[in-house]
Order: sequence, then structure tokens, then C-alpha cells
Amino acid sequence: MNTAELLVQCLENEGVRYVFGLPGEENLHVLEALKKSSIQFITTRHEQGAAFMADVYGRLTGLSGVCLSTLGPGATNLMTGVADANLDGAPLVAITGQVGTDRMHIEAHQYLDLVAMFAPVTKWNTQIVRPSNTPEIVRKAFKRSQSEKPGAVHIDLPENIAAMPAIGNPLDKGSLQKTFAAFQSINEAAEKISQATNPLILVGNGAIRANASEVVTEFATRLNIPVVNTFMGKGVIPYTHPLALWTMGLQQRDYINCGFDNTDLVIAIGYDLIEYSPKKWNALGNIPIIHVSAMSAEIDSSYVPQVEVVGDISDSLKEILQRADRQGKAEPYALQLRADIRADYEQYATDNEFPIKPQKLIYDLRQVMGPEDIVISDVGAHKMWIARHYHCDRPNTCLISNGFAAMGIAIPGAVAAKLVYPNRKVVAVTGDGGFMMNCQELETALRVGTPFVTLIFNDGGYGLIEWKQQNQFGSSSYVHFGNPDFVKLAESMGLKGYRVESTTDFIPILKTALAQDVPAVIDCRVDYRENSRFTQKSGDLNCKL
Repeated sequence: MNTAELLVQCLENEGVRYVFGLPGEENLHVLEALKKSSIQFITTRHEQGAAFMADVYGRLTGLSGVCLSTLGPGATNLMTGVADANLDGAPLVAITGQVGTDRMHIEAHQYLDLVAMFAPVTKWNTQIVRPSNTPEIVRKAFKRSQSEKPGAVHIDLPENIAAMPAIGNPLDKGSLQKTFAAFQSINEAAEKISQATNPLILVGNGAIRANASEVVTEFATRLNIPVVNTFMGKGVIPYTHPLALWTMGLQQRDYINCGFDNTDLVIAIGYDLIEYSPKKWNALGNIPIIHVSAMSAEIDSSYVPQVEVVGDISDSLKEILQRADRQGKAEPYALQLRADIRADYEQYATDNEFPIKPQKLIYDLRQVMGPEDIVISDVGAHKMWIARHYHCDRPNTCLISNGFAAMGIAIPGAVAAKLVYPNRKVVAVTGDGGFMMNCQELETALRVGTPFVTLIFNDGGYGLIEWKQQNQFGSSSYVHFGNPDFVKLAESMGLKGYRVESTTDFIPILKTALAQDVPAVIDCRVDYRENSRFTQKSGDLNCKL
């Protein structure tokens, strides 16, 4: 047995089902070992696509997604997806090939110090230099990757080490034990919640990672406290729940900002500052905060909790619920906002103008998708509308690259989503800019049998940047481009291609596309004049208590 074979045995021991990546000269021994293993190697068309697949696999399963590249440009191509997973709390293990240790002291072909290069975008990384250390390194990598807050780790394997004889066995995985919050902090939190007049719950992705959706919903319901989610906290409480105030996180004011303007207590549950800066909702730092999370609060002058309840989120909420009493409390002010929020959403139900308004497109998408179906949002102007208007019944049914905001994630992410949940409908929502960054992975989707729909918001430019340019300078520049015929492009790859010619076409086309046994692409012109209209509307927003 050589080191590469021992490495693959360790991956099997960790429960790895897929490795996403590209073959290269310096990872040949790992590929040969994978051929003889139970792990399926998914050959992608670009290393960035491989990393994004591992990223989304990690988000959906809580297990480390694994991606593989060769050295040099293969490794640098991997970095965007690795950084995305690390900032958004997705467990990921990246493995890179490397030149032999006998060539690292000289200027060798394609050599980069990958351990140094990956250090800023990972929780931990190392190079295997002794074959016998492989089991310890792999076990540590997966443990660190999946420990709270999850993220990316990196293992660098020189080609001569990969080929060396190795003696060893995979290490026992053990289990991660829960940690429990101190009773003092639980009691203090319960007392402040009982006294608050206009409390507000802010829920983030940490609650999803902790599988705390059911307890959060019960907590909010019994205490009658409205709930706002971040982009990454969608679905923690069903969007149809009478206490759900949907999503915050836009860079501009929205209805929910009125709730934060008038609250006297924010209960932040599983909230990570990277999901949405507290300076956007607590600029003066004067809103009292209770922090409920598996980790201590990050340091920020706009986020200084009065109480930190650090431990298992579900257990903490149950303990607080036993002690908090809000009997006789008036209805919190924030609930008055729900009617305005819902009316704004519903007004697009019968809008048939074309090109389609983004709000209408997302409204209709929601009508077709089931409660457990999955939307993967790329990054661009459409992401802001998805965040604001696509609401969820279940956690992890709308995935948005948030902390790193990486364009190109949607299509590779949809491949991973369909591998994890082959019986669910999956739609990758992307702009025409993001589509062209990783559309080559549609061939991967076809080859590995993951039929999903890619919905293109087509505006012929980088719409989000144009939106920001218009807001800041009153004009735009360098944001427009031409596009291929997306329908013909899809058909040339053996996919199904559709073009929306009227607003009433969209739902029938989407249903047809979702019924195909191959990936499908829908090209839809979108009216992004709504961007500037929303900016004007948000500027006129007046909060009244």
C-alpha cells in the first residue's frame, strides 16, 4: 500500500461518497487509488466548479465535501470555491497534488507553496511529508472542517510521498459532543426576554447547521416574538408562519429595518456577523442583544451582547423557554410590518409586463417549487431579489453565497444538490454574467445524470454593479456585454433549451423543463429597471411607531 491508497482508505472511513476534481500529473496516484475504492470521482470541467460542488455538498449534508486538484494552476483555480466554503461555514476538504519534496528547494515547474497560499482561506492546512502521518492528518482535517464553525481545510500531497510505501490504518472518527450553556446566562436571557416590549428574533445559518429549526419555531410561537432571517437563515421558521417577517440583508433599507429601528431587544440565534453586518441594523450600537449560538460572539462595536448563551442552540432555547414569561405582553410592533411586507410580495402575482420584473419571476418560481425543492442562487442583481422575495418552508432549500459572494456557484452547486437529493426539484438561478463563468459544468451534469434547471436572468450586463454605479454616480460604465444564443448553446451540449417570450410563458416552460431527464436551460429577459425603483422606494421609507 502506498500513501495515496492509505489516504483514500481514510476518506472512505470518513464516509466520503464523492470527490470532485480534475486529473493531473501530480495526483495520478490518488486517482489510481480512487479507481479501486467505493468513492465516486466526479470529473469536472474546471477546478472552481469542483470546489463549488464540494462547498454545496457540505452545506446540504453537514459532512465535508471533498475536492481534488493538481498543483499550480489547478490549485489556484480551486481557491475561490474553497474560500467561499470557509467564509460561509460549509465543511470542505481540499486535496492538492504537489511537486516532489526533492524539488521544492529549487525553482520547479508549476511549483507554488500551496500550504502558505491556502492558509488565509482555510481553518487549517498542512502537507503530508511522512506517509505514516496520513491517518492523523486526514482525521484532523475532517474534524476541524466539521467542528463549529465549519469551514475549509487543505491537504497538500507531494507526488513522491504519494507513491511511497505506507503502513497505517484510518483512525476512529469518534463523535462530537454537545456543549451546554451556563445556567447563569440562560437565566439572564430569560429575564431580559420577559421584560422586553418589542423583542425581535434574528436567526442565521448557525441555527440551520444545528438542526434547530423546530425549536426556534416553538420558541418564537410560545413567546410571540417575530422572526427575521438572514440570507443564509431562510426556512428556519416557515415563511407562512404568522410570526415570520422574512429576510433582512439588503444593502438598502427595507420594511424590516423599521422593526430594528423600534426594537428594544434582538435575540440573535445562530447569527454570524458575516451574514449581514450589524452596522447595517445597529449602527449606533445601542440595541440590546442576546447572543444564542454554539460559539461566542465575534467582536464588533455594533454587536456587543448583554448576554451570551453559548452552547447547543436547541438546548439553550428550551431552557430559556422554561424560564421566560411574556404573559400579558402587548403584540410586538414588528408584527405590524407583516401586512406591508406580504402586500409588497403579493402585488406581483398578476403582473404580466414583459420583460419580466424580477419580483414576478421569483414569485412564479416559488409557486412551482415544492416545500423541499432547492434553489441555488448565483451572485448578481438577481441574488438580491432572490434574497428578498424567495421564501422558504424548510432550511437549506435556498442556498446563497453570502460571506464571499462568489459568482459562478449556482450551476456546480446544483450538480451537488441533485447528487444529494436526486428526487427533489433543483433550480440554479443565475444572471447571464454568472452563467458564462461556469456553464461548462452543465456537461458534467449531463454526464453524471443530475437533471436540474438553470434559470438565466438575462439583462446583457453585470446588473448588480450597474445598480450600484447608478446609485453612487448616476451613470454606469463597463458593465454591458454580448451573449451567445443560450438556447442553442444548451442544445449543442445535449441539453434542453427554452426561451421565455412572455410573462405567461414562464410557469408552463418551468414545469416542462423540470420534467426533463436531462439538464435544461431557460433564457428569460428581465426588467432590471426595478432595481432603481426599489432604491427610490427604500429611500422614501418612513418608519412610524
